Amino acid sequence: MTRDIFLADAHLLSPDTKNYQQLLAFLESQRGRMRTLYILGDLFEFWVGYRHLVFTPYIPILEKLNSLHRDGTQIVYVEGNHDFHLGPFFRDKLQCLILPDGGTVEIDGKRVFLCHGDLINDRDRGYLLWRRLLRSAPLKAAMALLPGDLTWRVALWASRMSQKGNAAKSKRSLPLELLEKFADDRLVQGCDIIITGHFHQAFQRELDQGLLLGLGDWITQYSYAVHENGRFELKTYAP
Repeated sequence: MTRDIFLADAHLLSPDTKNYQQLLAFLESQRGRMRTLYILGDLFEFWVGYRHLVFTPYIPILEKLNSLHRDGTQIVYVEGNHDFHLGPFFRDKLQCLILPDGGTVEIDGKRVFLCHGDLINDRDRGYLLWRRLLRSAPLKAAMALLPGDLTWRVALWASRMSQKGNAAKSKRSLPLELLEKFADDRLVQGCDIIITGHFHQAFQRELDQGLLLGLGDWITQYSYAVHENGRFELKTYAP
């Protein structure tokens, strides 16, 4: 298996929704063909990893990921702004390589910088402070003490609040100048390719020193990237 898949921003919530079903079907179609699955954040609308339980609506996707793992696919997970503190299931059961803030991996001799994208705008101090708080050790400990049902109800409320934001994000102009500056800084440091999620728009830019890829989303676009035979390409799933 030499094929690698990159996807982000499915914001899964209910197994009955179209995007959830389409993602299960897509991952099943890749079984036995995929060397590594790179998840670049916000696979879930909300996730916090407990030690001894998982949220029931996510059992189908977790079972699918586990079947891929058993078939030999390595899973690399870049935490997003909706899924963090991934916990024992991802760390121990799936043996994921977890990158809380993104990072560089080597793929067939290419240095690839992976990020969710929420850290690209380093001038958004309000968001960065909020992000730091959510990922802090005291809040993580507090979340672990909350009953799972209560956490899920909070997640559903947060989901309703964010749905309009997700719709607006898909129509928003890309901050291309900011993205290209971010990518250029990593390319100068020796990376060959930058891959990001978060912006809910698929894009590809050939820069002077390398490639910048945006993965789009798995809500309405069903877009993803493939690395195969030395090439990185954006694709759209159409069953």
